[in-house]
Amino acid sequence: MPTNESTEDAPRTPPPASAEEPSANGRPDASERPDTESSAAGGEAPTEPAMKPKLNINDLHFWYGDNHALQGITMDIQPHKVTALIGPSGCGKSTLLRCLNRMNELIQGTTLEGTILVDGQDIYAENTDPVMVRRRVGMVFQKPNPFPKTIYKNVAWGAEINGYTGDIDALVERSLRQAALWDEVKDRLHTNALDLSGGQQQRLCIARTLAVQPDVVLMDEPASALDPIATSKVEETITELKKDYTIVIVTHNMQQASRISDETAFLYMGRLIEMNPTDQLFTRPEKDRTEAYVTGRFG
Repeated sequence: MPTNESTEDAPRTPPPASAEEPSANGRPDASERPDTESSAAGGEAPTEPAMKPKLNINDLHFWYGDNHALQGITMDIQPHKVTALIGPSGCGKSTLLRCLNRMNELIQGTTLEGTILVDGQDIYAENTDPVMVRRRVGMVFQKPNPFPKTIYKNVAWGAEINGYTGDIDALVERSLRQAALWDEVKDRLHTNALDLSGGQQQRLCIARTLAVQPDVVLMDEPASALDPIATSKVEETITELKKDYTIVIVTHNMQQASRISDETAFLYMGRLIEMNPTDQLFTRPEKDRTEAYVTGRFG
């Protein structure tokens, strides 16, 4: 849960006096959980170490000129999960997404304060190369944007310019398989990528992102321009990809967030209002404003 909510976003019902205090992501702190296994056995049982977040965002502020677009965002994103960012237009979802791989630096007149760690490394540290950050944290955009090259060249391009020395044919096949596109294009790899359908082009862009072997994949409304069948294919692909990658997706489609994400963060006017496991946020939200949004009382 955020540390920056306003007073009007107070919890809908106060917890009982004996309830555990939630952590920053709505979970009890590991040190406060009862060791039921140890108690039952009458002795101390070994405890598993807590999983470290893949991304840690702490007190993040971002400005476009004088516009304070993100205000004190603090959240953890767990590895091998799909985290959805939801909220009305203009709430800061895409801005936050682009902060995670320094894409906003390409816009003049912007300012960022706070820290973003990927596996404990500060991606905004002075000695950190932004190009390497963008290689490690890949991005799939809202509108499919294949290069006017062959399908094969689209996938191989990023790896080649980064000096990949392995088997490029195997890399192209693996990336296309991960993007659930190989079976549809394996017999026409050397035809123009622009001849593919919209849904196929988007999965090609996913394959192109995967070919540079990132740790994290960011997706900015990747299915918003697609028909229902193509959307289903992209969603199935995302669900499979979390086995190997950490995925953060921006979506206006709350049904999509509920179908494919493990955790959901609700943003409103540049602030993080609530972040919790997806089923909890949609069925038992902790904040009145979250409930109003997910039930359609505003959007």
